[in-house]
Formats: sequence, C-alpha cells, structure tokens
Amino acid sequence: MLTQYVTVLQGTLAPALLIMALNVMLTVGEGRDKPLSAYWRLAGFIIGFAGAIAFAALRASAMINQRTFVNYPTLWCCVIFDIAVFVVVLFARRITTNWHDHRALLDIANAIGALAIAATTFRALPDVILRLTIFVEPGDPIFTSDMLLRALGFALGAATAIVAALIFRTMRSTAIRWSFTTAVLLLIVLLFVSHFTDLAQILQSKRIVHFPTEAFLALVWCINHQRHMVIAMVLVFIIPVVASIVMGFKIKPEGANEAIVRSHIAFRRRAKAAGAWSLVAMIGITFALTYGVAQTKKVITLSPPEDYSLSDGVATIKFSQINDGHLHRFQYKAKDGTVMRFIIIKKNGGAYGVGLDACDNCGDAGYYEKDGKIICKKCDVAINLATIGFKGGCNPVPFDYQVESGKIVIQTSTLDALSTHFQ
Repeated sequence: MLTQYVTVLQGTLAPALLIMALNVMLTVGEGRDKPLSAYWRLAGFIIGFAGAIAFAALRASAMINQRTFVNYPTLWCCVIFDIAVFVVVLFARRITTNWHDHRALLDIANAIGALAIAATTFRALPDVILRLTIFVEPGDPIFTSDMLLRALGFALGAATAIVAALIFRTMRSTAIRWSFTTAVLLLIVLLFVSHFTDLAQILQSKRIVHFPTEAFLALVWCINHQRHMVIAMVLVFIIPVVASIVMGFKIKPEGANEAIVRSHIAFRRRAKAAGAWSLVAMIGITFALTYGVAQTKKVITLSPPEDYSLSDGVATIKFSQINDGHLHRFQYKAKDGTVMRFIIIKKNGGAYGVGLDACDNCGDAGYYEKDGKIICKKCDVAINLATIGFKGGCNPVPFDYQVESGKIVIQTSTLDALSTHFQ
C-alpha cells in the first residue's frame, strides 16, 4: 500500500499543481462572461490523460519495448512548452486585465497552457497508470486483502495530490498576487529542470550531445534528486502561505459599517485557514516523499550472478546448478556492450522458469527471493512461480531456450536481441 501511495503521489503532483496554477493565473470572468478558450486547458488535460492511458496500455502489452521512441519527442515538447508557459505566467496579470480588449492574446495564453498541461500529463501519468496492472498477483484471486490495500494506496496517492493542489488554490484570494505568481513561476522552473534532465539523459545516452564534465556532473545530480524536485514544487508555495497568514493578521476588523467589518473578519479567517491548511499539506507531502519513500526503499541487495559455461555463442547451465528450487541469477554482456541479467528457477512439477531479470512494467529493477516467493524489487509484487516464463503483468520477460540432456541451453543471439530491456 505504501509503495503504491508514494509512487502515485509523486507521479501525479506535477500535473495537478500545473493545472491548478494555470487555472488561477488565467481565470477570467464568470458564467457567460468567459472566453471559450478557458475550456482549452481542460481539453489539454483530457487529451494528455487519454494519451497516457494509450501509451501505458501499449507498454503493458509489450507492443512498445523502447520507451525512448515516445519519450524523446514528448520531452522536447515539454521543455518548449515549459518556457512558453513561463512567459505566459510572467505576463498573466496584463493578459487577464481588461481581457475583452485583447481577447486573442488570452486565447493564445490558454492555448499554450493547454499544450503544457497535455504534454506534462502525458509525460507523468503512464508510470502511474501502470501501477494499476499490479493490484493482483498472477494466479491469485481478484479480491484479496493485498489487492484492496494496493488499490487503496493508489487512490489515496492520487487523491492527496489533487487535494493538495485544491488547498493551495484557496490562497488565490488571500495571498498577495505577486507571492502566488512567484510560487507558480518557481514551479514552472522546477518542471523545466525535471523535463530537461530527462531529455539530457536521453541525449547523453544516445551520444547526440556530449556534455562537458561540469554539466555532466550537474546532470547526474539532477537525475539523483528528481524526487527532491517534486518536493520543491510543493515547498515553493510557502511564499503565498506566509503572505496569506500575514494578510490574515494585517487586515483589521474595522470599517465604515458593520457589513465591511464582517467582511474583514471573514477575510482574516479565510486567510489564516488557507495558509494553515496549505502548510499542513506541504508538511504531509514532504513527510510522505521522504520518510515514506525511505520505508519503501529499504536496501534490497540482489544476489550476485553465478558462473556458467559460455562458448561459441551458446550459454549452458547444468540442471545440478539450479535444481534446488531457488532463484538463480546469471549475467551476460551483449554484443552492443549492454550488461544483462537473466534468471532461472525450478518450478513445482519439475519445469523451469526462465526469463530476463527485468519486466516490461518495471524495467531492469530485478527480482529477489523472500520466504519462498519471487518478488519484483521495484513494485514489491510477488510473482506466481507457475507464470514465470510467460508474458504479462510483472512477469520476467521470457525468451527462447532449449532443454537438453541435463542442461539448459541458451543461444546468446537470443539474449543480444533483448538488450534494450537493460538500456
């Protein structure tokens, strides 16, 4: 449950905060006094969400093995739209004031906001959606206590991100305008850094761009602190929090008549409540993404790879080495230089489960054995022994092999063709 919660929370925070921020910065008019382009941002989210579902489905069905094929152009779009939406927010006050006089300018701003929301949502949500595929362990009944706990963790993670964004939104009328704008600008800067980090990682791996030493070290730091960037996206709202609380104490409950006095008292109450609840949301999310993540990432060390015979493009593992019913891990260096791992375990009934030490959902995180179960290191799902060697879910990626007299034989060309799972 906790793993589901923190993973979904981290994945949904960025799009939730971006949608909230742009809705605050670009909202004008009420009812009919609202441009049609105001609904484009909602359309952008729907398109991005639908695309994320489609992409996740293709990945789950293994129809897309190389995510870079989709992620590379997506990240270029994210980076470009991050820059464009930064400019929009910077001039949002001017764009929304007397917008009837320059409706086209507001339409352009809403279009840019919609594109930024669509790109960010499409980029962030596929990994979140794929968490839905591991609610039920292979071979287990659909409705179990473990399944319900995972489902609850998923729902609470998404709900926390949405509720936090809605809480921050309450400060739109209680904090000074510049304080909220500053927080949104910093949010967009952090989004840009996160997107650019992922893009630069692809550029570096494909050797399209060669970064100098200082830039490469900065890239490594950003890669290792992606979660901290998400936390920072929440903490930037400390600026309007302080401004809102200050305004709550600054406004005096006085005026020319009793109605004005009552409005001042109500504003003081709203300002203090908005700031206090926003502070609670920030503390809660920070705690979840630090202590909570630490609890889910207690170090699990994969067993070291075992020796085996490798000669003339053929890998040979004797039955005597793998007949104990435990997980055995092997390592192989593909022709393209990729270091790969594959696993073998003797299943009930005497058959052997053979597959890569990786799956289509969780990548090359690997599997470990605990209490007689084979568990995915990334998502903590126990794999049904009977399904190892078959496609689907979080099962190890299967590959062809031969069973000969007293041994398992694997053609290295088969492994070479699957090296992308470890890239």
